[in-house]
Amino acid sequence: MNIKMPPKKYRFWIEFNVLIFTMLLSITICNAQETDTIVPIRKNAEEILKKINLNSDGFNFWKDNFSGHWAGIDLGFNTFLNSDYTGYDSEFMNNDILRSNSFFLNLIQQSIGLQRNRNNFGLVTGLGIQLQYYRLDDNITIEKTTDEVIIPKEFYYSENQKSKLFIYSVTLPVLAEIQIPVNNYRDRLYFSSGMYFSYRIGSYTTIKYSAEEKQKLKITDNYSLQNFKYGIMARTGYRWINFFAMYELTPFFKEDKGPVLTPFTFGITLLGF
Repeated sequence: MNIKMPPKKYRFWIEFNVLIFTMLLSITICNAQETDTIVPIRKNAEEILKKINLNSDGFNFWKDNFSGHWAGIDLGFNTFLNSDYTGYDSEFMNNDILRSNSFFLNLIQQSIGLQRNRNNFGLVTGLGIQLQYYRLDDNITIEKTTDEVIIPKEFYYSENQKSKLFIYSVTLPVLAEIQIPVNNYRDRLYFSSGMYFSYRIGSYTTIKYSAEEKQKLKITDNYSLQNFKYGIMARTGYRWINFFAMYELTPFFKEDKGPVLTPFTFGITLLGF
């Protein structure tokens, strides 16, 4: 039997192709073996998860601390609720709400997270200064009798008078705050409520009038006001829109020293720190 062999040059190309195919097959088998090999990691799962950034903008459930909303500058409007003028002839503390304001300078804040692996619930406390004034009837101010009872007193110097009562206090809040992440955790809607405590550090009345030139009559006194006060506070907001309200649980004046008045303040945050 005669077997006819291919020409020499064709035998060379066949052998070369077989060699290349064998090499590629070997490389593929080696890679498959390496891919299928599982090497166990002997580490705590919690430690591994802590290194994972859950958001491309830097938010991390484990690394970011809880931060509440208190520090900043607030503007409020003052009024009275549940008024009782028994024994008086007029409601002389019936103030102008839009021109009776409170300014809060909240400089110190302490946030306390209450979750181990989250940071959207906790307690908020701090310290702030409250500058509060009530705009009274232009011709009416208040004075204290010898037995420290508050009574209205009428003054008339000119047609353009302004009568106000000023109160300075130090305020300390104790609030529970919950935050709801919005927009992939970059912004948060928050709600907080709790108690606040304040101490009056000063008070005075003023009457501004014009008599050839501008004059101001200022009288400093405690006016039988409460020194220590406490009440309920609520705050809420989202980004730059923030509101608050304060309902005082102590009467405005000391017992039996003036009309029964319940202070109520509501307003907005002008600037958050």
